[in-house]
Amino acid sequence: MDLELKPWLVIPESEISVEYSRSGGPGGQHVNKTETKVTLRFSVPSSPSLPEAVKNKLMSRMRARLTKEGELLVSVDAHRERQRNMTLAYERMQALLRQALVEQKKRRPTKPSRGAKERRLKDKRQASEKKQNRRKPVHD
Repeated sequence: MDLELKPWLVIPESEISVEYSRSGGPGGQHVNKTETKVTLRFSVPSSPSLPEAVKNKLMSRMRARLTKEGELLVSVDAHRERQRNMTLAYERMQALLRQALVEQKKRRPTKPSRGAKERRLKDKRQASEKKQNRRKPVHD
């Protein structure tokens, strides 16, 4: 199953390695003899289908999810059927990679309005007066 990240950017299935293993959780004896857990591996730096700029963006934005070698690992053992886990793993990998490629909007610095400044100062004055009224009166 190829991963379409953008209309012009597709990762072929051949670049993603699949591993199966036994998964824990409920299932009784079935779980002890079938390998339903799916682990997908995708090496970002050695991918021939990704442009260099996209590789750099993925490496920097996903560094917490990547191994030291730059591999993205996605493991799924949510279901008792291998095929459902496989489908879910591909969906999760696709979502992770798409999310990393979304351009962040630049923050435009703003200043508080005059009315907001006045309201803030008025509230500060009111709080100060409230606390001053709680004090014991001073006797001369």
